[in-house]
Amino acid sequence: MTRRANTRTAAVQVWQAYLTTRAARIRDNRFLVQGVRPISRALECRWPLETLVYRLPEPSPWARQVLDSSGVPSVGLVPEVMAGLAEPSEPMPELVAVAVTQRPELEDFAPGTPEDPATVVVIDRPASAIRLGALIRSAVAFGVGGVIVTGSGVDHYDPQSVRASDGALFAIPVLRASGPAQVGAFRDRQRARGIATRIVGSDDHGGLALDDAEFDGGTVLVLGDESESLVPAWRQVCDELICIPTDGTLGAPSAAAVALYEISRQRRALR
Repeated sequence: MTRRANTRTAAVQVWQAYLTTRAARIRDNRFLVQGVRPISRALECRWPLETLVYRLPEPSPWARQVLDSSGVPSVGLVPEVMAGLAEPSEPMPELVAVAVTQRPELEDFAPGTPEDPATVVVIDRPASAIRLGALIRSAVAFGVGGVIVTGSGVDHYDPQSVRASDGALFAIPVLRASGPAQVGAFRDRQRARGIATRIVGSDDHGGLALDDAEFDGGTVLVLGDESESLVPAWRQVCDELICIPTDGTLGAPSAAAVALYEISRQRRALR
């Protein structure tokens, strides 16, 4: 079903709120997806989409194919109204998806098997939606079983995070936890499932060099956002600390990519 809107309707005002207001996204369990790759990935992963909003008068061939094949209800907006759904510093979109949020519970999260233990990434209190999205993208690239966001960090459904993930957000569970105790309990549940699992903290001020550490089982990799050192509560729950030898400080997305490459390399060598 397709509708047309020539004015800024109540629905458009609600969608605009999803761009900038976390409370609105949480209240309605909805968020916006923009860009060819993120929208295409959402459809590939069968993520629930509520509405496709397209720019009048005529969408591009790609947008028309999505509208015709997805089965998702659509709304056409005149350009001056569609402009209100543009992300800051981004051009007017040709297609925007209104998506339903997924909020899996950490208590139900059980990735991997004893024969194929999972790697999980924990990012503590991320301050940047762009960095969080980039970290999620790296996690998917290296076959991670899930990403856990702890503390009062940014919303992974922020439009900047969704775009920076390049659609990877739709291909992996992203969970929230309050802090180290909940992650420690997750490790213990994995061990109870017969999966040897360690919490490994990335800390520039202590621990083994990354390439000296062994990653032959399940790994919960904990990173701070931009901090060089983990807070004491995290250091206490970690089974091991590692550091990435550099001449400077890596941000969380880069540190995650480097560490995940080494974990993946070692796991491949064991097969």
